[in-house]
Amino acid sequence: MDLRRWHYFAVLAEELHFTKAAARLFVSQPSLSQQIRAFEADLGVALLDRTGPRFALTEAGRVAAAEARDLLDRLDRARGAITAAGRGDAGRLRIAYTRSAPGPQAGDLVAAYRARYPDVELALETGWTSLNLARLAAGEIDAGFVRPPVTAPGIEVAVVGSEEVLLVLPSGHPLARSRGRVRRAAIAAEPVVFWPRENGPGQYDAISSQVWPGGLPPIVREEPEDEQLMRAVAEGAGLAAVPEHRARALRRRGVVLRRLDDPPPRIDLGLAWRAGSASPVVRAFVALAAAGAEVLNDSFRTSQDLNESFRTLGPGLR
Repeated sequence: MDLRRWHYFAVLAEELHFTKAAARLFVSQPSLSQQIRAFEADLGVALLDRTGPRFALTEAGRVAAAEARDLLDRLDRARGAITAAGRGDAGRLRIAYTRSAPGPQAGDLVAAYRARYPDVELALETGWTSLNLARLAAGEIDAGFVRPPVTAPGIEVAVVGSEEVLLVLPSGHPLARSRGRVRRAAIAAEPVVFWPRENGPGQYDAISSQVWPGGLPPIVREEPEDEQLMRAVAEGAGLAAVPEHRARALRRRGVVLRRLDDPPPRIDLGLAWRAGSASPVVRAFVALAAAGAEVLNDSFRTSQDLNESFRTLGPGLR
């Protein structure tokens, strides 16, 4: 049926006057009258009682007026929802954090996005870099935080943060007694606790090459993630190198955190998504990260810079 006639009848039912309704609709009165008769013919029932000096709504007309208004309201809502989805203002976004960086860097980006796009449903989970990349490629998530460098076909990655890597020592270790920075030569032969390289090859290589530039000493124990790694260090199994936010969040009795001498080892945090993604919500999420990077004239240099930038950008970014 012609939606225009539903609109015409809804306005006429509100005005109960052909001349006033025609003026609101910017049509001539004869044209409006013709459209109302055509609408009655479409429905097969009289909507107006024309027997008196002024017309009135029939019982069917009163029902039609209520249904017309409801239909037009639902049409407006549908139009708004479709337009919002096209702009990326509504929809569903599936994001995976990386286990090594569940803290403020990734969290502030997600919080800023949530503040700017409150009508987008967020589905959040956590995985290792390799798992997040595999799930991205399979279409199971829309965006994932990863530890660069990453080489995966069909995946784009942008650096959105950086943090220092700290040395984690058993509290009884001789190097734990010093408050200063630890020289790399002092740990060149110390036993190491690490996680499996396949969990995140880029991060594994970035840490090992910066902390142990002469080559990794013996790895005496492998643990699946940082929480178990910190426990192993507390038990005296060896020392470890852990990103600062993760190390401080998981700090436990029996371990001591120390910084390495210059240059301090650093690792990046990346945001990954499928190349050529047409999803408006993904584009908006990536644009928010890119806007933050632009504010900082290149990329996020520290978590403090990152947090402050997102607090500034969040609600006001378009």
